[in-house]
Amino acid sequence: MNSPDKSTRLPNAAFLIAENLRLDVGGGALLADLSFSLHPGLSLVRGGDGRGKTSLLRLMAGVLVPSSGQVRRGEGISLYYQCPESSEHDAIPAHAWLAALRPNYPAWRASEAPALIEALGLAEHMAKPMYMLSSGSRRKLGLLAAALCGAQLLLLDMPYAALDGRSCRWVHDLLGEAAAGQTQAWVLADYELPAALAGQKLAALIDLGD
Repeated sequence: MNSPDKSTRLPNAAFLIAENLRLDVGGGALLADLSFSLHPGLSLVRGGDGRGKTSLLRLMAGVLVPSSGQVRRGEGISLYYQCPESSEHDAIPAHAWLAALRPNYPAWRASEAPALIEALGLAEHMAKPMYMLSSGSRRKLGLLAAALCGAQLLLLDMPYAALDGRSCRWVHDLLGEAAAGQTQAWVLADYELPAALAGQKLAALIDLGD
């Protein structure tokens, strides 16, 4: 049982490899016999309610430890995991939360922040404590960080949930560009691939069933 190894050389230039993953919850297997590799582009983890989408992302991020099997992350591959529901930073302003992330990401795109904050309608919320943000605004803040951080492996858990139409279109554009990218591996966990992305080629499809 291994959490992601940050100093592993992986075959075929993979950013992350999962081998024979199993996660037991409540006396039964939530996830079993999962093996896959992640490469640059857009990958989809699809599945119905309770099928383990969030748990799989948490395994990839090293937040959870598998019951058996292993997750290996490529040497030097930086990781961003969008976890908007976390209450750990509730007391600090949104701008301070964003600033605290920046030292962890050498490729942070600071010059793009003002335009993206405006595009997501977050300008009026950046001075508010995190606990005052709606679920949609918290999610947008997490997506803002994903767009800015420059990480090579990015895990997005239900990024469209609670978003307004304008922000959904922004996410469509972001993930459309991600699908064509060669330097970052984006992982989208959702019920299905959004119709707006139906024409995009996926780097990987991890189907957890309905």
